[in-house]
Amino acid sequence: MVEQIVFYSFAALLILSALMVITVRNPVHAALFLVLSFFSSSGVWMLLHAEFLAIALVLVYVGAVMVLFLFVVMMLDINLAPLREGFIRYLPIGVIMALLMILAMGLTLVRGKLEMAIPAAVQAAPGASNTTLLGKALYTDYLYPFEIAGAILLVAIIAAISLTMRKPKDLKTPRPELQVGIQSSDRVRLVNLQSEKTE
Repeated sequence: MVEQIVFYSFAALLILSALMVITVRNPVHAALFLVLSFFSSSGVWMLLHAEFLAIALVLVYVGAVMVLFLFVVMMLDINLAPLREGFIRYLPIGVIMALLMILAMGLTLVRGKLEMAIPAAVQAAPGASNTTLLGKALYTDYLYPFEIAGAILLVAIIAAISLTMRKPKDLKTPRPELQVGIQSSDRVRLVNLQSEKTE
């Protein structure tokens, strides 16, 4: 009974914070609500005995990614007027995608369970923790998809860096090889000016 109350509390907080992420106007508040939704989803995963996913969500997303988002949002002067203009234009597409996601989740709940094969590494260690089972499944049965996903992420990072890199500006950098060979006569030029007599 207590576990159900905690589950529904975390679920309600997750839904509320997710709605606030897409409805608030201030991007800093939206990022903070996203942090709250991450914490709520990690609480739900803890109740579902998925401790590794819950801790990874808190450490990776809340601890690193969201801090980066907050720094970027706070440091950039974002003009929100053009961003709000396209909200109504893309609203039908968003509603259609939301309905498709609700339909997919409803079909999953109607079936009652996900029909998927249990990996052989998981079957070999029935009494192990879910972190051990996840590691064995990733590095035995799903090793090649795991490595391919890592390579795709690496290519995406390199592409993002190359797309956002700006060309260096024309800076007047010092050239030591030319500075060493300069004589004092090249630096200072003496000019003989005639003095004017004032009456």
